[in-house]
Amino acid sequence: MQLGMNLMLWTGNPDDAILPVLEMLKGAGFDGVEVPVFTMTPDQAAHWGKRLDAMGLRRTACCARFEADNPISEDPDVRAAGIAANKLAVDCCAAMGAEALVGPYYGPIGFFTGVGPTEDEWKRGVESMRAVAEHASGTDVVLALEFLNRFEIYLLNTAADASRFSEAVGLANCGVLYDTFHANIEEKSISGAIEACAPRLRHVHIAENDRSTPGQGGVNWTETFDALQQVGYDGWLTIEAFGMSLPELAAATKIWRRMYGTEEALAKDGLAFMQQEVAKRW
Repeated sequence: MQLGMNLMLWTGNPDDAILPVLEMLKGAGFDGVEVPVFTMTPDQAAHWGKRLDAMGLRRTACCARFEADNPISEDPDVRAAGIAANKLAVDCCAAMGAEALVGPYYGPIGFFTGVGPTEDEWKRGVESMRAVAEHASGTDVVLALEFLNRFEIYLLNTAADASRFSEAVGLANCGVLYDTFHANIEEKSISGAIEACAPRLRHVHIAENDRSTPGQGGVNWTETFDALQQVGYDGWLTIEAFGMSLPELAAATKIWRRMYGTEEALAKDGLAFMQQEVAKRW
């Protein structure tokens, strides 16, 4: 099992200011970090790959798509922009040595039509993601698609949705990310949801129901970790928590109040919690 920390608690665009955070995370005992590649170039990614190697930190990467580069748009130019952006993100992962590209980059965050996904949108999404997966097939990068709750996206809202979508893409390097925050909203059965996506499960986000310190909120952690152990999961468990340090991210995730002491305490307490739960089962 690998234990990671998503850097979006501190930054959406890594620069030298993140170096003390990386040192702290390594010292605390994290195996690696999840690096946002929203605006990164492959050259910048290669630079960060070398720095993370020197620190002994493994890495995954995350990104998302929006209305302007919507991979399920009926406009072929917008759809092409989404595919190109996702391929660039894969190239950044390869240059950085990131093991997986995770996130909801199969459709637009925060954009809604007023109804659920149409059959045409689903087909366009599958075709768009297949193009990205084919591009990634020449690398060691795994794609892990993150279903989100209905208030953030409308294409994939459950583990079963994400698994069915991944299967439709039809390539082994395209799987599912299970996020405990979104599942806490959308799933009737946590163990059932994990079982539903188990054959395609490639990544797990450990996120509390209020987006703060894992283990200090309302997520059913016992059922979650028990189910992950029962399906034989042995990949990344990465904390994803959000705060108020990034105004644009706080606005997107609706974080209006501080729900933890410090970012460092959240990371260290969350790591201790994961280590405790892993030690009980694996």
